Amino acid sequence: MTTFKDRSDAATGDAADPAEAEPGKLTLAEVLEIFAGGRLPLRFTAYDGSSAGPEDAPFGIDLKTPRGTTYLVTGFGDLGLARAYVAGDLDIQGVHPGDPYELLKALAESLEFTRPPARLMARIVRSIGFEHLRPIAPPPQEVPPRWRRIAGGLRHSKTRDAEAIHHHYDVSNTFYEWVLGPSMTYTCACYPRLDASLEEAQENKYRLVFEKLRLKPGDRLLDVGCGWGGMVRYAARRGVRAVGVTLSREQTSWAQRAIAEEGLGERAEVRYGDYRDIAETGFDAVSSIGLLEHIGVRNYAAYFRFLRSRLRPGGLLLNHCITRCDNKAEPSAQGFIDRYVFPDGELTGSGRIITEAQDAGLEVLHEENLRPHYPLTLRDWCANLVEHWDEAVAEIGLPAAKVWGLYMAGSRLAFESGGIELHHVLAVNSRGTGDDGDRPMRPWWTP
Repeated sequence: MTTFKDRSDAATGDAADPAEAEPGKLTLAEVLEIFAGGRLPLRFTAYDGSSAGPEDAPFGIDLKTPRGTTYLVTGFGDLGLARAYVAGDLDIQGVHPGDPYELLKALAESLEFTRPPARLMARIVRSIGFEHLRPIAPPPQEVPPRWRRIAGGLRHSKTRDAEAIHHHYDVSNTFYEWVLGPSMTYTCACYPRLDASLEEAQENKYRLVFEKLRLKPGDRLLDVGCGWGGMVRYAARRGVRAVGVTLSREQTSWAQRAIAEEGLGERAEVRYGDYRDIAETGFDAVSSIGLLEHIGVRNYAAYFRFLRSRLRPGGLLLNHCITRCDNKAEPSAQGFIDRYVFPDGELTGSGRIITEAQDAGLEVLHEENLRPHYPLTLRDWCANLVEHWDEAVAEIGLPAAKVWGLYMAGSRLAFESGGIELHHVLAVNSRGTGDDGDRPMRPWWTP
């Protein structure tokens, strides 16, 4: 591959300072090559007619408009790239927009940006144009930055949590049916075999949660953040009286209809509302599958105290959530994820979660990392989106469909690399009760 540095060497015989060797205006491709150190794993083309990277590369990026340049220059991290892509100012080649995993993988494995020296940076700015340094309005799919969301209430207040849930989950039930499949389950599956189908893996996940909670006919289950009611219906089919709660109106209406169609109304109920408004107590078990990510780390103590208060003595709690791989990183999501996918989402390590559960008076019995199962889940969701791409675009629009493909493929990479994980924490409300019941000494569920 011929790089900008190579051309400088050939023209001057001296590569000591490319800024002095070629004082003219740089093309957009040359600018990218400088930042990438001449190592581009894909083909880049731009509206100014320039190009870089291997001509036979299997993947490519096409920067189509000056507005796209502004987005790239003014966006921090992945935010600028997402803005240009979602707005249609940047196209990707060689992959389907419903599953750009292979392109993102190539970038993650081979592309490492470096900051040029000050004189060269000044030349880059002059070449790009100062007008591109002024931020412009982002695509309408982007939510405001965190400091502007205060108008909707304090972070993780009931009103602001409701708005965040609405942004992500009230997209379209029809869209979710295409992506999630018949299970309508938007949390990590648990694959009994590598060749298991998504539906089999989601059913197996509910089976695992059900067994860990030692549920039996006649028991009472509270499922907080219940989504479309998958766990509620699974438990009700097995004779358990289950109550679910969600802050999504779309999820509530879908779940209530599914409960009626299955004839589960006597044992299953899904309510629209905040989990903090559940008044009943004495539940035999509580399941929280994918809710903690929306709670906020500073609210963990109150969250676990509340769930414990809803359990009978000896009752079990299963918390299933995405976590970071350590307990030191900043919990708040940044960039693309915060502005396009999960506003106000926060992740921390499993150690912090266990600590908060214990400090709330719960006895932690078991912890399990299901991280390897999430890349498989995301792979299958992306495959569903690709299969239903035209319908999805017609339902929610091309920009939103692009967001979903980018988000799921990027998340798959993050789980594969171990940057984020998925943990089950099983705990019991036994502290100070003296009630161990007939709980076995060893894990009683099938892995």
